[in-house]
Amino acid sequence: MPKPFIRPALSVLSLVLPVLAAAQPPTPARAEAAAAWQACLGKPDRARLNCFDGWAREQQDLLAAIEEKVRSAETSPTRNEAPSAQAAVVRGQVAAALATVQPERVEGGPASGSAGIIGVGLEQGCRDRQFSDLSRFWELESGSSCPTFGLRAFQPSTVSVAAGDHINRQPSSPNPLNSATEPIDYSKHEMRLAVSVRTKLASGLLTPRDGTLRDSLWAAYTAQSYWQLFNSALSRPFRNTDHMPELIYVYPTTMKLPGGWLWRYSGAGLVHQSNGQSDPLSRSWNRVYLMAGFEKDNRLNLQLRLWKRLPEDVLKDNNSDISRYVGRGDLTLGWNIDSKNSLRATYTGFNRRGSGRLEWTRSLGDGLGNSFSGLRLYTAVFHGYGDSLLDYNFKRTVFSIGLSLVDF
Repeated sequence: MPKPFIRPALSVLSLVLPVLAAAQPPTPARAEAAAAWQACLGKPDRARLNCFDGWAREQQDLLAAIEEKVRSAETSPTRNEAPSAQAAVVRGQVAAALATVQPERVEGGPASGSAGIIGVGLEQGCRDRQFSDLSRFWELESGSSCPTFGLRAFQPSTVSVAAGDHINRQPSSPNPLNSATEPIDYSKHEMRLAVSVRTKLASGLLTPRDGTLRDSLWAAYTAQSYWQLFNSALSRPFRNTDHMPELIYVYPTTMKLPGGWLWRYSGAGLVHQSNGQSDPLSRSWNRVYLMAGFEKDNRLNLQLRLWKRLPEDVLKDNNSDISRYVGRGDLTLGWNIDSKNSLRATYTGFNRRGSGRLEWTRSLGDGLGNSFSGLRLYTAVFHGYGDSLLDYNFKRTVFSIGLSLVDF
């Protein structure tokens, strides 16, 4: 909403509302106001913003006129007269606009999706914090949507120092061609580098054009490297780098669940993961997955994924038993402790092995007013199998501390 409209609106409403407290706008006026507001929804990004700007200017003109009338009423002997029809219309439009919220509120709790007016905010759609984390992350609503082919964060991009209880010096696999014949003197202390980005390819593929919910198709890429920075004896090599491109489809939902939870989206993905090395250290696999996301009061969010490995030629399979160690899915629980601190716990497996990862981030360098920083202090503890693709069948515990970038 344009800032020039905010201050006059607040000052006028502070004068008008006491005078109009007992007045209720007629139902037709409220319906007309809601229709005028909702006419902007569903338009393309630029047209939608222009529509909202036009609506805001109309309200500014009306409020400027009524402000003058209220001032006159303050000094008039008949100041307790019933408000004018024009005042009732303005009040009805504002009330109707504020009541136009999607998805609906949960009884006894805050808004499940947006915390304000759909489509209008202080920042661009997917960065507008009046919407929930999941709504902004997957751009589930028209108001929380950003243009296609913009670069956004996916998993946290981190630079950290990692210390393991032990290190995989002789990687092995059931395929004899993928088992190292001699140990390599790797250090247990190394740098962990992770970069993860995505872009939205399309939206509104299956959701109604005139609705407020938006489905979307995404392409993502994640790379994770372990760098032997402190191992001068080996000339500081990169021990392993995993590359993971994905194609993801997300469909929004607003299903209410017990305990105040909302089912916010469902989706499917196709992912390839490989470490780009030659034999005997080459590792790779392909899988498809189904996923679902849930949230509660924007404090808690939960994502479930279940995957199926795509078959490969037995003679060319670098890691035929990977599902025995990495499992068949993962479950991630996120907790926004407060505006600066967040916890994320991930369990991977659904089998006898698997792994767990606990991550804590704290925002650094927040600015004044509505500005905020995407830089985080990052700490993580990992235990189990599959910390990297080369270590898919190697169990270890790793502690990492460093910095991360999120929310871009």
